[in-house]
Amino acid sequence: MLERLDRDQRLQLMKFVCAFAWADLEVRSEERAFVDRMVEHLGLDESELRQVRGWLESPPPAEAVDPMSIPDAHRKLFLQAIESVITIDGEIADEERESFEILRELLA
Repeated sequence: MLERLDRDQRLQLMKFVCAFAWADLEVRSEERAFVDRMVEHLGLDESELRQVRGWLESPPPAEAVDPMSIPDAHRKLFLQAIESVITIDGEIADEERESFEILRELLA
């Protein structure tokens, strides 16, 4: 399913994943490793990789992470990737849980 995403959609997905990695105000090593695996799996180029690494250093601006911009056809994929990044460290902070629930409701 990831192969169906175009360049903009791949970056949009990673922007959301990185934003949710920041939901508890800390990007843990497990979350970084997950992002690295996604970057590799998506086949991002050097420019795209720099953007993603930047989002791990400083979260993407809130206005850049608009749930309504997620194409209907990819909403399930986005939710799965986001759920994976917030659960990868074995802990789900209240902020992560609340943000994810809001997103899931908005995309329903």
